[in-house]
Amino acid sequence: MDLVHPVAWRLLPMALRRRFTNPSLLWHAQRYVAVMVGAIGAVHLSLIATSEAEPSRSERSPPWIAPDVEPFPAGVRSVRTREVEHPIFHAPGVSTARRGSAHIGATLPVFAARKAEGCVARWIQIGPSAWLCEDTTELSRAEPLSPHMRTWQDSADGLPFQYYFVGPDGTFGYKRIEQADVGEPDVQLEPGFAVAIVEERLVGGGRYGRTHGGSWLPMRDLGRIQSFAFQGIELPSGTTDLTFAWVVADVARVFRRIGEQTFQSTTESRARLERVMVHDEIDSFSGRFVRVSFGAEEPGSATSGKAVERWMSARDLARPRVTLPPAEVDADAGEHWIDVELSSQTLVAYEGRHPAFATLVSTGKGKKGSSTATPTGTFRVWAKLLTSNMDNLEDEAASRYYRMEDVPYVQYFHKGVGLHGAFWHRSLGRVRSHGCVNLSPLDAQRLFWWTAPRLPAGWTAVLPVAHDRGAVIRVR
Repeated sequence: MDLVHPVAWRLLPMALRRRFTNPSLLWHAQRYVAVMVGAIGAVHLSLIATSEAEPSRSERSPPWIAPDVEPFPAGVRSVRTREVEHPIFHAPGVSTARRGSAHIGATLPVFAARKAEGCVARWIQIGPSAWLCEDTTELSRAEPLSPHMRTWQDSADGLPFQYYFVGPDGTFGYKRIEQADVGEPDVQLEPGFAVAIVEERLVGGGRYGRTHGGSWLPMRDLGRIQSFAFQGIELPSGTTDLTFAWVVADVARVFRRIGEQTFQSTTESRARLERVMVHDEIDSFSGRFVRVSFGAEEPGSATSGKAVERWMSARDLARPRVTLPPAEVDADAGEHWIDVELSSQTLVAYEGRHPAFATLVSTGKGKKGSSTATPTGTFRVWAKLLTSNMDNLEDEAASRYYRMEDVPYVQYFHKGVGLHGAFWHRSLGRVRSHGCVNLSPLDAQRLFWWTAPRLPAGWTAVLPVAHDRGAVIRVR
C-alpha cells in the first residue's frame, strides 16, 4: 500500500483495490496507476496549452455579451459619452421608453452589450434598465464614475452656473465665436431672458460668453444675476410640531398686547424672510395675532425669561404645519415625500410620518383650475433633470414672453409642473410662478438629491422605474 500514491489509490477500480493485498498483483496495480496518472497529466497539459494559445470566448469577454455581438477589446472598463444630453433608454432599441440622459464626457460602467434596431454598433447596458447606443460613444480603459458621485457637486449658492439677464436692448447669439458681431446671428434673445454662461473669451477687444446651450453672446448685453442665500431649516429627529414661522411681509410690525383682544403697534419691526419662534395665537377684533420670540429669546435660552412679550400679525407670517402622509406613501418604511401647502406657501419634506425639512415656496399665481395655478392633489415625480429650459414662446396669447435657460434642479410631478430652483425672483412665501413650485436654489439643490428616483453618477436626467419610483408630491 505504501507504494501507491493516495490520490492514485482512489483512481483504482474497486476490484483491484480488493486484490491489492495480494503481492503477486502489486506490480500490475502499479503499472495501472502509472498509466492512469500519465494520461490525466497529458490531458491537463493539453488543456493548458490550448488555453494559452487561444482563450475561449468566455475568457475573452464577459458572459453578458450576447452571442451575436463582437466582444469588447481587452481592458475596456467604461464607455465615454461624446454627445450632449446623450439619450438613455429603458431597453435596447430607440423605440423603447426613455430612461434618462447622460452628461457629455461621462465615463459610465459597462455591464452588457446587445444588438438591436436603431444602433449601428452595439447597445451597451450602463445600469439597471439603462442602455445607450455605442455609435456616439467611445470605449475606455478608464475606471467608471463611482456610483456615489454626483454629476455636479453641490455649489455654495445652489446654482450650477453663472446666470445672466439679457439687457433692455436684447442681444444676438452665434454658434461660432468667430462670427460674433460680424456674421449673421443664429439666435435672437429678448430683454429679460435668462441664460447660463459656462465660458468667457476675449475676441477683438470684446468679451463673449458661451451659454450652456452653445451660443456665444456679447457680455456687454448681459447683467449678472446675484445669488439668493435663503434656505429652509433641517428639523431634528423626533420633531412632532413646527413652532416657527417666516416673516413674509415687506414691513412686519411688532405689537404689544394691551387688552384681552387689543394690540398696539410698537416702533419695532422684523425683516422679510427672518425666522421667528411661534408660541400663542389669539383671534382679535383686527385679525389673528401670534406671540413670537427672536433669536436669544427662544425657549431654553439664558435670556428667555427676561424677554418682553411680543406679538405679530399672522398675516405677516408663513407658518408650516405638520400633517399626516397620504395613502400613497409607505410611512412605515420611512419613504421620502413632500407636502406643499398653498395657503401658507410652505413646503415640508417628510421621512414617513416625521418632518425632516421645511422651507418657503412660491406657487402659481393663477386662480384654481387656470393654466397658471399649481394643481392640487397627490402626484409622483415623473422626471428629474439637473436643468431644464422654461419659456412661453409658443403661447400666442401671452401678454409677455419669457425664457429661462437651464433652470436648476427640476422635479416634474404633473405634466410640465414641477419643483425647481428660481434664481430670477425673491418672492418666496408669496404666489408668483406660472404654476410650478419655486424654491430657493439652495433648497432645490437639497431636495433634488433627497427624493426618488435617484440620479446616477454621470446622468443629467432620470425617469423612474418600478424598482426606483418617483417621490410622492402632495399639493393642498
